[in-house]
Amino acid sequence: MTWKWASASVIGTSHIRSGSRLQDAYAVSPLRDDCIFAVVSDGAGSAQFGAQGAWLICRALTVYFREWMRKNSTVPDDAVLTDWIDELRDRIAAAAVRKESTPRQFAATLAAVLVTPDETLTMQVGDSAVVGRMPDGWDVLCWPENGEYASSTYFVTDDPEPRLTITRRPTEHDAFALFSDGVGDLALAYQEEVAHPQFFNPMLRPIDNAIGQGRLTELSERLAAYLGQPSVCERTDDDKTLILISGG
Repeated sequence: MTWKWASASVIGTSHIRSGSRLQDAYAVSPLRDDCIFAVVSDGAGSAQFGAQGAWLICRALTVYFREWMRKNSTVPDDAVLTDWIDELRDRIAAAAVRKESTPRQFAATLAAVLVTPDETLTMQVGDSAVVGRMPDGWDVLCWPENGEYASSTYFVTDDPEPRLTITRRPTEHDAFALFSDGVGDLALAYQEEVAHPQFFNPMLRPIDNAIGQGRLTELSERLAAYLGQPSVCERTDDDKTLILISGG
């Protein structure tokens, strides 16, 4: 497939009012001609260094997957993925020591997808999500996971270990979307636990039709403008990160 995508991350109006910074981070990386990796992380608003935690998660996992796919012909197994999360937690703990803080102050979620010609792998901790497009509609590959209490969720830094969900399935989808929980109210029907095709289909159409490959700069700018417009911010005042990937 020829991978192309639009991506944007926009600060929420609630964070603007409180004077805080954008807490979301993301990365998209073609690892070979035939596979792609993408990740979204949402730093906890209650964590002092949540934005840095989100950035560390995205950067480290991109490096781990890039190095693995450069040296191996197979997708990493669950034991390797769990080891990577442990290494990532060690990195966060070291960053916390340098800041004279605690790992909890770097709390952030995780939603990632690796797509190869044969297998689609997802990893998730918390309430960010991944969906994929089939000929007959959209599948939710990672449904947002909330914590025990309202408006709570799970984080990579949770003690004693994170609530990590790993899924594997044959590669049948030709497009994917990853997003932080700030986009969830726009993109998902929570009662039915399904993705809104009326949200995703028009969003993907210009990407499907675009000429070229890699990150589509103009469409990414248009996506950022959409996520920041008043009608969207009235529905969700949280940070909003959305990656739209087409294999067409």
